[in-house]
Amino acid sequence: MPIRVLIVEDSAIFQTVLKNIFRTSPDIEVVGTGSDGIEGLALIPQLNPDVICTDFHMPRMDGLEFTKRVMVEYPRPILVISISVQTEQRHRIFELLEAGAVDIFPKPRSSSNQDAQIHQLRLINKIKILAGVKVFRKVAPQPSPKSKSLPNTSQQASSNSYSDSKPTSGIKIVAIGTSTGGPQALQTIFAHLPANFSVPIVCVQHISQGFLDGLIQWLAFSCALPIEIARSGITPQAGTIYFPPEQNHLKFNSQGQFVCTDSPPIGGHRPAVDVTFKSVAQVYGRQAIAVLLTGMGKDGAAGMQMIHQAGGLTIAQDQETSVIFGMPKEAIELGGVKHILPLSEITPLLIEKSIAI
Repeated sequence: MPIRVLIVEDSAIFQTVLKNIFRTSPDIEVVGTGSDGIEGLALIPQLNPDVICTDFHMPRMDGLEFTKRVMVEYPRPILVISISVQTEQRHRIFELLEAGAVDIFPKPRSSSNQDAQIHQLRLINKIKILAGVKVFRKVAPQPSPKSKSLPNTSQQASSNSYSDSKPTSGIKIVAIGTSTGGPQALQTIFAHLPANFSVPIVCVQHISQGFLDGLIQWLAFSCALPIEIARSGITPQAGTIYFPPEQNHLKFNSQGQFVCTDSPPIGGHRPAVDVTFKSVAQVYGRQAIAVLLTGMGKDGAAGMQMIHQAGGLTIAQDQETSVIFGMPKEAIELGGVKHILPLSEITPLLIEKSIAI
């Protein structure tokens, strides 16, 4: 049976572009189109789509309100297909993820050049992935108060049952890798970190070009720590979260400084989690914590195994709370994971280990 797709988009031109793209795949059937959220809601019970594609800006009912209503009335995977809007508005796209949408994808062009064709194939593959994911009713986490201190948090963290884990001394870096479902997972983790968290965090998120700034803006609303884009030659600072620049791998030199490079993609990804994790293993070894979150594929699994072998602490998100249990599963099967945890238990363990110095 083909994947049933409903397109909710106010532009007739983009409706046609999307229909033409999906028509090239025998595995996808466009069962209907709506020009705004009101029309989309009315069509869902009639058409029973497997995946919904929606824009953000639409008349009468925009994509955000539409997503909220779908998650309450007809929960199913939603892919937000939108342009990377003006800088001051980019974070608003990610509010749809907070409301329950699964992923974001840039609007395709109707051009026939090679780059456009690759982009279109990625969109088709994205629909195939989303057709099989779990849908969660997203509850926005409460931001950590700016005055929250580590001593109070440590009492909470120490109540978790991690007694089988030896104290980890001298942690110098936390490295996180994720893909589909990652923005939502990162928001949950970052929102509960205290303002005086004492270790730098490096995060590699697979994300379409043009959306990184919006992701950082959105995450910053519920995070007490500063979030920055890494730059070559900079030494990561305690209590700061870093993302690699768009279309750049992120590594470390022997002095622990960032090295950003536009070398070819690894496994189709740039930045690639494996590039960062392998560098962390080489430079930081047992002084590192690695976290692999929800995502399709195996990026990060080999790098996490290297960190594990170097004596670092490794954590994988569990299947129950992962949107897609791909990357964590691959790392677990390689034997490179110390802790398999639900999303809600990852931050307490990070806090516990960061203060066990």
